[in-house]
Amino acid sequence: MAEKDVGLSENRSIPLFVFFKDVRSVFKLDELGLEIAKIALPAALALTADPIASLVDTAFIGQIGPVELAAVGVSIALFNQVSRIAIFPLVSVTTSFVAEEDAISKVSHDLKDCESLENGSTLDSENKVLIPQNDLDEKSESATNLFDIAKAEPRKKRIASASSALIIGGILGLTQAAFLILAAKPLLSFMGVKSDSQMSHPAQQYLKLRSLGAPAVLLSLAMQGVFRGFKDTKTPLYATVAGDLANIVLDPIFMFVFKLGVRGAAIAHVISQYLISIILFWRLKEEVDLIPPNRKYLQFGRFLKNGFLLLMRVIAVTFCVTLAASTAARLGSTQMAAFQVCLQVWLTTSLLADGLAVAGQAILASAFARKDYSWATSTASRVLQLGLVLGLALAIILGFGLHFGARIFTKDADVIHLIGVGIPFVAATQPINALAFVFDGVNFGASDFAYAAYSMVTVAVLSIITLLILSSSNGFVGIWIALTIYMSLRAFAGFWRIGTGTGPWGFLRS
Repeated sequence: MAEKDVGLSENRSIPLFVFFKDVRSVFKLDELGLEIAKIALPAALALTADPIASLVDTAFIGQIGPVELAAVGVSIALFNQVSRIAIFPLVSVTTSFVAEEDAISKVSHDLKDCESLENGSTLDSENKVLIPQNDLDEKSESATNLFDIAKAEPRKKRIASASSALIIGGILGLTQAAFLILAAKPLLSFMGVKSDSQMSHPAQQYLKLRSLGAPAVLLSLAMQGVFRGFKDTKTPLYATVAGDLANIVLDPIFMFVFKLGVRGAAIAHVISQYLISIILFWRLKEEVDLIPPNRKYLQFGRFLKNGFLLLMRVIAVTFCVTLAASTAARLGSTQMAAFQVCLQVWLTTSLLADGLAVAGQAILASAFARKDYSWATSTASRVLQLGLVLGLALAIILGFGLHFGARIFTKDADVIHLIGVGIPFVAATQPINALAFVFDGVNFGASDFAYAAYSMVTVAVLSIITLLILSSSNGFVGIWIALTIYMSLRAFAGFWRIGTGTGPWGFLRS
């Protein structure tokens, strides 16, 4: 045992070793492996459900024509990037804060139970009812009362961050809807869709209608953040699948039966988002007391401080991807249509790694709240190793599969040719993307929001310069080379923080 402790101490003195810790156990279904799988698998499925629904939209719209496909591609890119500015800080902060509050609450509850037992009370382990020792002799006389207590509904959780997230999410959703509807034309113009372009009219139609669903999107994702903090990713999965199945069913009905075209696709998507939001709210109110006792209880200051840091970060991320889409749009409708298909596949498959990021964030936030650094180290190592394996598997699958699947999205020969040009980049970057996403979750779990913000701003500046240079000289290919460099820098930033044992990871050097 002593030798094992010495070895662990030596490994910890070099933070870089954390990436190789227990590497042979990467697929082991021990306590940690099972907890990661329980959180990551449903989270990954839920995260990919909405992009898959967007891919279905893309496939249906592609049957109308390449102009409509390109127009909707720009609108989806714009809507998603504006949404991320609000969603990402809200969901990430909510997940960490809820996980911390829930962990502390459980520790406090366990301590109270121990104190009660030490003071001469007996715990009915099945019904979780404390029965004072001096009342046990009278148990037969009060059997009815005890039965009523045991059968009473469990007390709802009091989690301040849950109430705060819903209020902030609702306000942000309404603000986003108004902003996108009123500024649709200039925003699309910024994206390269000028008023005299064939894409202008269908792009505005889709964007304005889809923006009506922004409040539902923000609220549903805020609630998903709460459930993730509870390490419950199954409930968001069920809600998301229900909503996206409704979207897939309604798409052809509104688009082709009612002959609404791109408007039909937007309406179907909005209906699905409100369905998801209603399901999640119904489940959440059964578990959490959402009515705050007072304004101080909501802790808006804590949310705003850390949310602002992540807002800086997400603006940097958003600008990079939006600029790439805008650059593709300026090349023409054919290039934009191909870029839209490649980007949707690129993001959808990469988001599978976000399931691991969610698991890492939730488990690490709880571990840091308990100051259980050994468990934090093991969790970080395992999710990063799994992320690399997942990325390599996705690279192989996409490298072969996307060549044969391009015709699902369009029949235009020129668009299919350009998709073929983008496939090597989409496939080869999967391991890099996976690690970048998982590193994000790991650092968020450590509440390292300041580093996440400042490092991403630096990465964005370098990536934007690269994108402008390469796109002007190499066109479509240059955009994808720049995106590859961008994701590589993101992954390196996460690697640097943990590998050097700085910030909240300073314990790795002790």
